[in-house]
Amino acid sequence: MNPAINEKHPAAGQADLTEADRELRAQVRRAGALLGDVLQSQARSEVFDTVETLRRGFISLREADDDQQRAHLMSVIDSLSAETMTEVTRAFTIYFNLANLLEELHAHRTRRRLAADGNPQWLGSFNRTFADMAARGVSLDEAMASLEELAFIPVFTAHPTEAKPRAVLDALRRIFEWFHELAFGHPDELKRSEIEEHIRQNIQVLWKTEELRGSRPTVEDEIRNGLYYFRASLFTSVPQIYRNLEKAIANSYGEKVDVPPVLTFGSWIGGDRDGNPYVTARETRYALRLQSREILSEYLRRIDELSSRLAFSARWCQPSDEFWASLEADEQRIAAHTGMRPERYAAEPYRRKLYLMRRRISAMVDQIQTELRLRAERSERPPLAYISAADLIDDIRIMRESMIEHGDEAIANDHIKDWQRLVETFGFHLARLDLREESTRHTQCLQELMSALDIEADYASLDEAGRIEVLNRELSREHMPEIGRVDVSSEVEDTLESLSVVREFTRTLGNTAFGSYVISMTHSASDVLALVWLMRMTGVYDPAGEAPPLAIAPLFETVADLEHIEPVLDKLLANDHYRAFVEAGGADGRLRQEVMLGYSDSCKDGGIMTSRWQLYRAQQEAVALCERHGVDCVLFHGRGGTVGRGGGPTHQAILSQPPGTVRSKTKFTEQGEMIFAKYSNPETAVHELTLGVTGTLKASGTQASDADFSEVAGRLSDSGESFYRDLTENTEGFFDYFQAATPTAEIGALNIGSRPGSRPSQAKLDKSSIRAISWVFAWAQSRHTLPGWLGLGTALTESGVETEELQRLYREWPYFRTIIDNVQMSLAKADMPIAAEYARLADEHAHVFDYIHAEYNRAVKGLLAITGEPKLLDDDPVLQTSLDRRRPYLDPLNHIQIAALTRYREAGDRVWLDPVLRSINAIAAGMRNTG
Repeated sequence: MNPAINEKHPAAGQADLTEADRELRAQVRRAGALLGDVLQSQARSEVFDTVETLRRGFISLREADDDQQRAHLMSVIDSLSAETMTEVTRAFTIYFNLANLLEELHAHRTRRRLAADGNPQWLGSFNRTFADMAARGVSLDEAMASLEELAFIPVFTAHPTEAKPRAVLDALRRIFEWFHELAFGHPDELKRSEIEEHIRQNIQVLWKTEELRGSRPTVEDEIRNGLYYFRASLFTSVPQIYRNLEKAIANSYGEKVDVPPVLTFGSWIGGDRDGNPYVTARETRYALRLQSREILSEYLRRIDELSSRLAFSARWCQPSDEFWASLEADEQRIAAHTGMRPERYAAEPYRRKLYLMRRRISAMVDQIQTELRLRAERSERPPLAYISAADLIDDIRIMRESMIEHGDEAIANDHIKDWQRLVETFGFHLARLDLREESTRHTQCLQELMSALDIEADYASLDEAGRIEVLNRELSREHMPEIGRVDVSSEVEDTLESLSVVREFTRTLGNTAFGSYVISMTHSASDVLALVWLMRMTGVYDPAGEAPPLAIAPLFETVADLEHIEPVLDKLLANDHYRAFVEAGGADGRLRQEVMLGYSDSCKDGGIMTSRWQLYRAQQEAVALCERHGVDCVLFHGRGGTVGRGGGPTHQAILSQPPGTVRSKTKFTEQGEMIFAKYSNPETAVHELTLGVTGTLKASGTQASDADFSEVAGRLSDSGESFYRDLTENTEGFFDYFQAATPTAEIGALNIGSRPGSRPSQAKLDKSSIRAISWVFAWAQSRHTLPGWLGLGTALTESGVETEELQRLYREWPYFRTIIDNVQMSLAKADMPIAAEYARLADEHAHVFDYIHAEYNRAVKGLLAITGEPKLLDDDPVLQTSLDRRRPYLDPLNHIQIAALTRYREAGDRVWLDPVLRSINAIAAGMRNTG
């Protein structure tokens, strides 16, 4: 048996998996039956009959292919009206949503059983991680020192790969909670019947709720949608993370500890301008205010909850002197601003303290509400407001320590400590907002400003040396020229205003309100220095002033950019003016440079083998170069949901990074459907965040091995890239095939994101004109899943690397093992017979499919030779079973999509566009990670 089985799913043996799967199957069948009840009562009879015919028929076909049966099913699909196609597709979408949440619940149940049985628990759990550390001789002091340095930073983005409407999210959340009650509440028959009725009612709500948006969401919609996950799970799961962490350390080391903060959240929603003209300074202000209101409102809720618990009388407890002094200071502050001394809870000191704290936070919320209502262009801090989140944390600490002094430690370390953990994690900003803009926009800014100010007439036409010379000269000025009355284009004006927002909200929310300014398409050092100059011009950064409120993160996206990362960073960090900027941000004495790596565009550009190898090398080079300059490198991974966009299991992804590059910090993007999958429910969020924290902790202690596989990896990369580029760049008709054999054009009609679905039109259709998300999404829909594996087959068979050597790499090198395991998942999700049906939509370019199919076969054969398994995913029976269970339900959806696409494209009748769009939504739900 492959040892990886127990690492991926440590539920012991196959018998346990079989029993667990039987339980899951029973739940899925019950959910399907409840869905059937709703269809029979709420839909036309032919809808239910068609769903059952297709469901049973394609299950039968998967068990034994029968030409006559297949022909019958195709005739059923071809005979469907557009309306019936739409309703049938909606039924399958609901089924997949139910199956997804039941698999999620099943994973919870498996982990709970492991804990109850006294097992070391699942890979990546806190208990297993710290038990292993203690067994290796890591002392408690050493473990705590590692946690002091640790930061796990998920960054939410609005990249449009999935966007369930709020009503659908709420209904699915309620269904999950009711199934959770069935699984863990031990209901009797009467209660079970009541719960199933609640589930049935919520399935009916889903049936009656429109799951497709009628119009494209605005940026403000996306901002509000992003906040949903904080309310739905993160406000509950974050304190639980710290409880679990402290309990695990106590279990392994026998001592109670207060662990330091290890979680930080970031966001691009409302700050990502790259490719989205609808993200302006106005939207950034809106995002910052809504985020702040969200977390402050949660603090008010926590205060109200605590106030009902902490009615301690001064007669029966003796608060500390520090507490009384803090209370007196609050009373004087409020009296000074209101002219009266509050009298509430005079005999109940803790309730009185909470009441006064509430007054201060309420003043902040009221100010934000006013600014939101007025769409104010300036923000103010009200007189009663806390100056910083650190002051609020200090108030909470004083309360806790006072309670501990008079014997109420258990109460102090319960809900009050949970609240402190929230403030430590979310501050007054909730998530640190990153800004992102493309380097060409900054070049445009410098061109217009320098020309208008008579600094340089034609900055944009200068070569790199010329630009650096001008920037060095201008950054040497003690005083920057005034730009208040300079006439510039609206695009430049908005870029400058966005920097003004940074300056403005740093004053009201503090430096923690912002994360980084990401410069996409960074090609040279001048691209970064240009932003430093703009920060100087707008007053965001003053070398003689306070620390800059946000870091600068150059983003290296394409294969060529990754290859040039070392000379660009070297020139940048050797520049005196940029060095001064980095030193100004090192408030704790540590100099840091954030470097963002783009997974999606590099994979689209050169294929997965080259993309992953170049990313691996780029990380090594960036960290080594920063070390030579005395700077700590923080890597920011721009990962998507699918393998083709850097996706895959979080824990394994972190552990597979080059040794020595994680350095106690993991920052990465959470995108699209993965936000929903990971953060919709508290227990799932706890699991995912735990995996991230322990993965970062383990990877930070990883030492480089003596083995050097770089020569082999380079050969694999070169072979894979050669095939990939030959097919995607030199094969006649390839992009015509892509357009015809996938629903890429129709995906653009889905209203799932505010950002335009494609780049500005170009004369030639090629990879540069297609966004990476659309590239991956479309190939997944047509079951090619091409971005996740194309080039692997040729790399394994034509690089000259022997199978025995590849097997050794798989055993000994986490990087290579992770690639093979992730590619294996992409290959398993592909379906060449289904893809061949899509290829019929591109008959004139059928030769393209022949190349793809041949490469698929090479990839499967080569991969199985490495793993030693007879079939894909034999070493991951849980995932294999899940995919096997989904295929008979995905098959009819693909055939429905092909039929609807054919009619829509041939007749141009928009009545057929609706079932196409519904099928895209349904297949995305069935495949889970699509973009």
